[in-house]
Formats: sequence, C-alpha cells, structure tokens
Amino acid sequence: MFSIGTFIAIVGAVFAAAMAGIGSAIGVGVAGKAAAGVTSEDPDKFSKCLVLQLLPGTQGIYGLLVAFLVFVKINLFGGVASLSLAGGLSLLGACLPMAIVGFVSALYQSKVACSGIALVAKRPEESGKAIILAVMVETYAVLALLVSLLAIMIPDVSTMVG
Repeated sequence: MFSIGTFIAIVGAVFAAAMAGIGSAIGVGVAGKAAAGVTSEDPDKFSKCLVLQLLPGTQGIYGLLVAFLVFVKINLFGGVASLSLAGGLSLLGACLPMAIVGFVSALYQSKVACSGIALVAKRPEESGKAIILAVMVETYAVLALLVSLLAIMIPDVSTMVG
C-alpha cells in the first residue's frame, strides 16, 4: 500500500511523461503530415524532412526520463515506497516544469518544424537552417528538463534535521 505522498509523487511522474508525450505525439504528427506532403512531391527530400519531423518527439523522451527518475527516487521498483506528504508534493512540483513546458514546446516546435519543412520543399540546401530554427525551441524543453531534474534531487525536507 502506498502512502499519500508516494501516490502524489507517482501522479507527478505520470503527468510529466503523459503531457510531454502528448505534446510530442501531436507535434510529430503535425510535422509528419507536412513532411509527407513534401515527400510526395519529391521523395529525395525524405531524410531532410524526417529530421525536422522527429525534433518535436524529444520532449516525450524528456518526460519519460523525469518519470523514471522520480520512480527511482521513491524506490518504486525496489519494494513498498513510503513518502511523506511534503515529499510527494515536492516531487509533484518537480515534475510540473517538464510536464507543462514539454507539452507546450513540442507543439510550438512542430510549428517551426513545419515551416522548416516548407523551406526544405523550396530550398533543400537550407535544411541546416531549418533544423537550427526548430532546435531553438528545444532549448526551453531542455531548460525545463534541467529544472525538473534539479528539483527531483532535492532531499525530502521532512526527513532533514536542522
């Protein structure tokens, strides 16, 4: 039986993985439709379009990483995990940056990727610039990942003696 704190931490981990994953799934789907259109006109542009299509998918990976680290921190795989309410809320809060920024950045990255795919359709030699533009949005997902990782590493304050 899990404590309420452990349950809240698990909800946070699932939220980080689910929201970042949903954003990535939508983003990869949107960019994939654009890439399919370009590839139908010129199959030689497939690989350049594929790179741009895959970029919004990284946020889902980041969300999964955050969830996994929370599960490791609460020792979910090693037996019955018991976490204080404060500890559970702390981990829920740690998951929020990745959940929210992961979702939103994947959606916006897909919009930039679609524009990059349109650029590749007209000027395939400019694919590197299109990738750089899409990666700029990725920066904020990486920052959210960093904040979530650092917050996960904070010790449970209820167990600290001052």
